[in-house]
Amino acid sequence: MAVHSIKTIQRIPVSLEKAWDFFSSPANLQAITPAKMGFTIISPHHGEKMYPGQIIEYKVKPLLGIPLYWMTEITHVEYQQFFVDEQRFGPYRMWHHQHHFKAIDGGVEMTDIIHYKNPLWVLGDLANVLFVKRQLRQVFDYRFQKVEELFGKWPVRG
Repeated sequence: MAVHSIKTIQRIPVSLEKAWDFFSSPANLQAITPAKMGFTIISPHHGEKMYPGQIIEYKVKPLLGIPLYWMTEITHVEYQQFFVDEQRFGPYRMWHHQHHFKAIDGGVEMTDIIHYKNPLWVLGDLANVLFVKRQLRQVFDYRFQKVEELFGKWPVRG
């Protein structure tokens, strides 16, 4: 049963304050998630900004439109630097997602690092090869495009 990982890096032409304000608000998650995922926050007490110990509950439809319950906990927050969400209940055997933010010349560099383990042992590893990793990549590709629409494209330099 393998632990899989994905890393994405995006440069955004906004201030660190503006990027942090947007990404540290659970209410903005739906805006950067593909509609076909059916992603909806259902927890009534999730709060406006992320904080350690925060529980966020969702409904998500990752496969064949079947709704699944997903609960994550924000386990670590370092203001304007990073936060971490970990699955407590949901579709993965393990989910650990780091969100890093770094001020750079002209904006912010945002790095996502995801470690995950699928359920069902060998079948989960096979599912990862057949569709899970590709689907996660598509979610992060969509997120990349939505962030560019919201904040602008990183200017080509060179």
